Amino acid sequence: MSLIQKYNVPGPRYTSYPTVPCWDEDGFSLSLWKQSLIQSFNESNSTEGISLYIHLPFCESLCTFCGCHKRITKRHEVEHPYIEAIVKEWQLYCELFENTPVIKEIHLGGGTPTFFSPENLEHLILGIFKSANKATLYEFSFEGHPNNTTRAHLQKLYDLGFRRVSFGVQDYSEKIQKAIHREQPFHNVAKVTFWAKEIGYTSIAHDLVFGLPFQTLDNIIDTIEKTNSLSPDRLAFYSYAHVPWIKGNGQRGFKEEDVPKDEQKRKLYEVGKALLSDKGYYEIGMDHFALEEDVMYKSFKEGKLHRNFMGYTSSKTQLMIGLGVSSISDSWYAFAQNEKELEAYYDRLALNQLPIYRGHILNEEDLKIRKHILNLMCQFSTSWDNAENYLTELPEIVKELSEMETDGLVLLGDKSIVITEKGKPFVRNICMALDLRLKRKAPKTKLFSMTV
Repeated sequence: MSLIQKYNVPGPRYTSYPTVPCWDEDGFSLSLWKQSLIQSFNESNSTEGISLYIHLPFCESLCTFCGCHKRITKRHEVEHPYIEAIVKEWQLYCELFENTPVIKEIHLGGGTPTFFSPENLEHLILGIFKSANKATLYEFSFEGHPNNTTRAHLQKLYDLGFRRVSFGVQDYSEKIQKAIHREQPFHNVAKVTFWAKEIGYTSIAHDLVFGLPFQTLDNIIDTIEKTNSLSPDRLAFYSYAHVPWIKGNGQRGFKEEDVPKDEQKRKLYEVGKALLSDKGYYEIGMDHFALEEDVMYKSFKEGKLHRNFMGYTSSKTQLMIGLGVSSISDSWYAFAQNEKELEAYYDRLALNQLPIYRGHILNEEDLKIRKHILNLMCQFSTSWDNAENYLTELPEIVKELSEMETDGLVLLGDKSIVITEKGKPFVRNICMALDLRLKRKAPKTKLFSMTV
């Protein structure tokens, strides 16, 4: 049996620990969330600032590979009331704080942030900063769709302080683009990339996906060659998460046999990774690559890389507030998720309530495991040479990982775990060995995508 066949099982992507399906929702309450929020704000706002993730859910068409919470519409009159709702939600948070928030990071995600007009995006950011200040070293980023990102979008957001932008590329094959309902020619990606460079963006990212329906090695090679010709500063090279049992018909625009699996899918990744390495891109964390000059690479080398619900970031903030429908907030001591349905989100705000419908309060064990999983995800190693990081279950966890050590995926020390180069593609599996919540509360239904 190959390593792919052996370890290709459903597993979390670990943008959080505990992962959402393993949250203890019964032990969560809005009052406990507010307590943890205020505690975290008081501990960190004046020293490192806070982060905001703002979810902008609207898309004009459905991409069948997408697992995000979105609302499909061509009616742009939805923009203004949604922006007003986000600003109101932010004000409800600000009312809880004694001091003015200092914002270090903002990320606009979606959905399609560039569905919104430049003027409405400006209204959003200015509305946020009516009640906040910028940190000295702030970092603002957004996701842009190559088909509808205009130069006006890029210029307006640059003028507002944004210096990072990521463009969803996926793959340049017309056949694949048609299958996933994401038809965008290379010309569109090149145009927005060159605009961003001309305007002065310091970090431009392209998101690529392997394992898409009908995807072949030739498609991967062609996509990476085209990508290299545009020289983005960093790349995400994601595994396609085929989860039609969760996303319904949105991921059934093609047959099961059209999706590469196991060895075939892994070959797409290995060839892509080798090509990226040849082009000067270094692997940083799971699925991410960056040029040596990029701040994300420097952060990885300095041991400062962080991972949260925004993905990988170049530095950590203890408090991250999620605004907008379905967003998840993280106070470090607790998680809280907003209403997933737009109407419920609006209804809660109309009552002057934070639109939160579930969450999790982390206990001492959670906090220790969270640190270890973050270390593995961000630095490919972790250790427990002091009581603060020690768990009584660690000897059993190390014993469980011994087979992975035999397979050459990890190096196990007396008080450490180091992921080898061979083991990097299996980082999710390695983290699962530490996931005590998942072991105790294995989901009864299929929730996660395959790990490989």
